[in-house]
Amino acid sequence: MTVNEIEYRRLDIEDCTKTVLSLTDEIKNAVSPDEAIGCVRKYIALERSMGTVLSLSSIRSTQNTADEFYEKEEQYYAETTPGLMEKINLFYKAMLESPFRLQMEKVFGKVAFVNAEISLKTISPEILSLLHEESLLCIEYQKLQGSMMAELDGKKYPITMLGKFKTSDVRETRKKAYLAEGKAYEEKGKDFDEIYDKMVSVRTKAARALGHDCFTPLGYLRMTRNCYDPDMVRAFRQQVKDVVVPLVSELKKKQAERLGIERVTIYDDAVLCPDGNPKPVVENDELYQRGLSLYRDMGEQTAQMINKMDEMGAFDLYSRENKMSGGYCTVLPDYAVPYIFANFNGTAGDVEVFTHEGGHAFASSIMLRDKDMLGLSEPTLESCEVHSMSMEFLAWPYLERFYGGLSERAKLVHLIGALEFLPYGCMVDEFQHIVYDNPDMTPEQRHEAWAALEKEYRPYLDFEDLPFYSHGRMWQRQLHIYTNPFYYIDYCLAQTVALEVLEVMLNEGWEKAWEKYMDYTTQGGSGTFVEMVEKAGLQSPFKQGVLSGIVEAVSKYISGNISIL
Repeated sequence: MTVNEIEYRRLDIEDCTKTVLSLTDEIKNAVSPDEAIGCVRKYIALERSMGTVLSLSSIRSTQNTADEFYEKEEQYYAETTPGLMEKINLFYKAMLESPFRLQMEKVFGKVAFVNAEISLKTISPEILSLLHEESLLCIEYQKLQGSMMAELDGKKYPITMLGKFKTSDVRETRKKAYLAEGKAYEEKGKDFDEIYDKMVSVRTKAARALGHDCFTPLGYLRMTRNCYDPDMVRAFRQQVKDVVVPLVSELKKKQAERLGIERVTIYDDAVLCPDGNPKPVVENDELYQRGLSLYRDMGEQTAQMINKMDEMGAFDLYSRENKMSGGYCTVLPDYAVPYIFANFNGTAGDVEVFTHEGGHAFASSIMLRDKDMLGLSEPTLESCEVHSMSMEFLAWPYLERFYGGLSERAKLVHLIGALEFLPYGCMVDEFQHIVYDNPDMTPEQRHEAWAALEKEYRPYLDFEDLPFYSHGRMWQRQLHIYTNPFYYIDYCLAQTVALEVLEVMLNEGWEKAWEKYMDYTTQGGSGTFVEMVEKAGLQSPFKQGVLSGIVEAVSKYISGNISIL
């Protein structure tokens, strides 16, 4: 059976709620550790079954944002799941208060109980209607973005298909593509502003109902920040400003020299080579086949994972009208298979998204084997991004099958892009702190705040007078800002660890780097992010000076290879 052949049946939330309440009574009345543990295992089975249906609905909704049936399904879940989550928290509370908690921690992991304590602080009956409203706004944003088209040279393209024009080796083509994209977003600017206004308002109301002054503390709780706080994140961002921004600024000066221009503009930003960045020598299905071969050749475990996904058709990779932008990996627990969604557009991004989401899929395939994996026991999101971002670098030995003789150049472009991402990702994070710490800002004030951060984090970029981009609106392209507040710093923290893995690979070889990767990945969610990084013999991104050491190491690689660009 393929994923497309799986029959979808709406989850009966009322029935699920009754089951959760029954299990809550059962764990409260347990008279032995075995009874309590058995009750949690029943909940895990329910959790996986519910997760499968919810994932299936979400997948099909993102495959076609104009599909009215699945739009209504997502609206149904937006309305009903907050109430279910509130009842699930009652089950968590019973777990925490059980006299057999210590015995359960030995089976399901201590971190699961720490995470349960955090979960209890994120929801109450008073905010259920607000959570419903928030979910509907997320659907509205995804539908708006998924429906967007841009006109370029008299033809209309889905926004996701502009990538190949935005990275063209012809500068005028790039500029026209950015103009087209900017115009398309600016035409919808009022809609994007209205949606975000409502999101900030509803999230702030929910936070205040739970006793917070603003949404920021609640945002951290929702992200299950179990080992760091806003002050630690602020210090990390400062490291990026102090260490990474100067390096990227120097790299941009050299890029301008190579391109024969005075200053790097937004439409030059991603193009590092005068004759254009390396592009895959194959597209679409052939690229997919070579991606499969990468994971088959990498090792027995990765081969098992990718073969099952291929057999089940657990991919949707090609861009089309009304398909949601971006890429993601999710899982269908009842079928023990991960699922990858992407928007191939003929650029290096196709290779990067396949290797990135493949990293998520590989880690998920390992964790799906653990029948005692409670949702609370899963790694937090920054931990998961280490799986994917490290995999991008571990795929380097296989890049020739995608880029032919330009594979070494592709590695260098990838590495420089990883460094350039850190300032951008931190900018996204700081922007959200500003917005949620000051929820009464007007849309114009938000745009001004973004424009000011651009000068701080990316002083090397010239936005000229391009619509949308020069008006401090570029953040509206970033899905995470709308649908997953405070997520983006996770990528930056994970990128830092992934660069450490790359450093090991460059200095000690691929096998040693893979060993570090597996030491980290096989931990699942048995520890906090910082604990697992350190247990794998790597350094926490929060440790002062970590970025300085990484920058020194990768700078040597860049300077030794820069002539090939």
